[in-house]
Amino acid sequence: MVKCYMKQLLSGLEHCHKQGVLHRDIKGSNLLIDSEGILKIADFGLATSYDPEQKKPLTSRVVTLWYRPPELLLGATHYGVAVDLWSAGCILAELLSGKPIMPGRTEVEQLHKIFKLCGSPSEEYWKNSKLPNETLFKPQQPYKPCIAETFKDFPSSSLPLIETLLSIDPEERNTATAALNSEFFMTEPYACNPSSLPKYPPSKEIDVKLRDEEARRQRNIAGKVNAVDGTRRSKGHERPTRAVPAPEANAEIQANLDKWRVLTQTNAKCKSEKFPPPHQDGAVGHPVDASNKGPVSFGASDSSFNSSIFNSKSSGSSKCSRQAGGPSRRKTKRPPKCCHKISSAVSNHPQ
Repeated sequence: MVKCYMKQLLSGLEHCHKQGVLHRDIKGSNLLIDSEGILKIADFGLATSYDPEQKKPLTSRVVTLWYRPPELLLGATHYGVAVDLWSAGCILAELLSGKPIMPGRTEVEQLHKIFKLCGSPSEEYWKNSKLPNETLFKPQQPYKPCIAETFKDFPSSSLPLIETLLSIDPEERNTATAALNSEFFMTEPYACNPSSLPKYPPSKEIDVKLRDEEARRQRNIAGKVNAVDGTRRSKGHERPTRAVPAPEANAEIQANLDKWRVLTQTNAKCKSEKFPPPHQDGAVGHPVDASNKGPVSFGASDSSFNSSIFNSKSSGSSKCSRQAGGPSRRKTKRPPKCCHKISSAVSNHPQ
């Protein structure tokens, strides 16, 4: 599997370099593998064209730190295909070990890791390169390369290729074509066909990020639901219970309400019977004495009774009553004088 992926990577770099293109950002996250096992080099954002004959100055602020060659860390502005081959050597060692081999946090630390693993540059290299940051990063004591000792568990055929690709001197890294013809690819097991590789689900950075965000969102939703349920339960325990009347108390209250309604209706009826309407108030007088027996009849003496006078007096009394207190009266009025005269006339009339 490692040979299959490395063969595709070096073949892609060989094609780019033959077309005069430097990728300048080879790393694991820029190598895409489809469902058929085909490796594709992605992210040409830092790529540039180059001509070995012209050697125009280029920026040294390229390539991710863990895969950046030492000449760029030292400030070189004239470089070629060797920068991509250094990154490919880091990828090969990473595939065989299962983790990045030189994860530096700063440029100084990264250079220190490189010198400890690959050895420090020779004095001849320092003189010929004339790098801008030579005085800043030149180690006080020389380091010997220890790639074979560090990666002693790797296949023996891979060690010479790793040592070549991770050479401190860029001229010693050769080319991608030379790497494809190395012992690593000429010995068994050979690089397999990409179609025979195991199938994997999509694992691009964006897919992993989306899956992580969705899982985080689901956890947040579950946490909020649990918090709301806990709050409701706590409020339910703290809420005071309302007293529910017993059935006997409800029946007693209802009976009292019924009695109150009956009394209210009876009082209203009594009041309406006791106090006639205002238009009939003037016609009411004292009842005839019960001691006088026999039918009552009116003779000639009744001619003095004038209905018009009675009506006028009654209406006058009614008006006064309305102005004083309105239609509701609590005291019985004294009958008009004409009523007394009628009573006396009836009692004195001969039988």
